[in-house]
Amino acid sequence: MFSLTVADHVMIAHSFGGAEFGPAQKVHGATFVVEAEFRAPKLDRLNLLVDIAAARVELRKILDSFDYNNLDTLPQFAGQNTTTEYLCFHIHGLLVAALKEGKLGKGGEGVTAIKVLLRESPLAWAAYEAEV
Repeated sequence: MFSLTVADHVMIAHSFGGAEFGPAQKVHGATFVVEAEFRAPKLDRLNLLVDIAAARVELRKILDSFDYNNLDTLPQFAGQNTTTEYLCFHIHGLLVAALKEGKLGKGGEGVTAIKVLLRESPLAWAAYEAEV
């Protein structure tokens, strides 16, 4: 299996609903390193998995939709606890849509899975991975 990963970062504010979140029920900030890994069993005729520049652009576009924002105020996150795990799932869905729209180049036609990983710190991270 081949893989190609692009990375970026995002800065957000948010709060969580539920006593189990303790002090994180209050508005707090987070800076995440975001990694998007694309997987395919084979490369295209040019030996590409996806267009790396296009993948970086699409990831940045997705992150720009909520970078430097309080997620509690954005309609796309209404009613959600924007945990690290949920943000992985959300970003994954948007990357799958970009892939299916051909925004990751012709090599993207062979992608069979995408994994999105968000690093909260060097000691803690979460990921969501699924076939496309």
